[in-house]
Amino acid sequence: MKMIEKTMLPIQNVNIHESVRLVAPKELKETYKRNDKVTQTVGDSREQIKRILSGDDQRLIVVVGPCSIHDPQAAIEYAKHLKELSDKVDDRLFLVMRVYFEKPRTTVGWKGLINDPHMDGTFDVSSGLKIARQLLLQIGELGLPAATEMLEPITPQYIADAISLASIGARTTESPTHRQMASGLSMPVGYKNGTDGSLDVALNAMLAAKSQHSFLGIDAEGQTCVVNTKGNPWGHLILRGGRSGPNYQREHLEAAAKSLKSAGLPPHFMVDCSHANSNKDYRNQGNVWNNVIDQRIDGNETIIGLMLESNLHAGNQSLPKDLSQLQYGISITDECIDWEETEALILDAHQKLG
Repeated sequence: MKMIEKTMLPIQNVNIHESVRLVAPKELKETYKRNDKVTQTVGDSREQIKRILSGDDQRLIVVVGPCSIHDPQAAIEYAKHLKELSDKVDDRLFLVMRVYFEKPRTTVGWKGLINDPHMDGTFDVSSGLKIARQLLLQIGELGLPAATEMLEPITPQYIADAISLASIGARTTESPTHRQMASGLSMPVGYKNGTDGSLDVALNAMLAAKSQHSFLGIDAEGQTCVVNTKGNPWGHLILRGGRSGPNYQREHLEAAAKSLKSAGLPPHFMVDCSHANSNKDYRNQGNVWNNVIDQRIDGNETIIGLMLESNLHAGNQSLPKDLSQLQYGISITDECIDWEETEALILDAHQKLG
């Protein structure tokens, strides 16, 4: 009987094409250091946000900026406009620039500046981290606080010291990994309701992130380690609507406040004027904004902030194969309102709130 020769099949890294080592967080921070101005901007703005969340400061937080950052030059131009506007309205509105570098995708697509900075599928993450950190430092030097969504659990080691406000997105609020990560972040964190519109996942995330956790991560040297956290008490709910429809109307906000109280959480929240609340149509953001501002003027102090997706120019564009065809200052992800409408909405709200 003929013996059949057995072959040893590979059983490890079967579907891994390549592993690329990254620069250590400590090394990147030493190359692109925070100066005193950035440190003061981040530290002061975090404390001001905490005062608003605790009710000691009656201003509204406004997180405003591009859906995602793909062009640092356009981002800095936007930041300069926003800083000038912030100085005009700072007595009633606390402006924070939306500086989102990582994009969760429903299926596939461009994953953001950190993952694919050249927008060509090369996934040069090392360059993406450098560009992101440099941009955050430039924004901080303007005296403007920055907000971002924390998506990849190791990213905070590289950029979190330049961030004043973080968020956990609708697709990841239910993730234990992200709740654990949020428990160790050094800034306040907003938790979006689920994509179905349910508040439960966000409320559970807020409760979980207030607690101590131990989980696997990396340290400043980039070494795998066990991260032991204290818990982050500075969480808030973000209402962004869902498949069930928008959730910014008066009855939705009353229900949200009741749910927060029942869970033993502070009854305050931020309203996202985009996403499902605008039915994913940027032209509806202004309607949502004005409705929520009017509710605040009518005495609803559970509203502590709003979010706008805004860029230099309105709408969005598809990512072309020929990057020279990209239009300057227009989003390549979600649709955004333009700067002129952004400025008009914020100035009008400032006047009304007076």
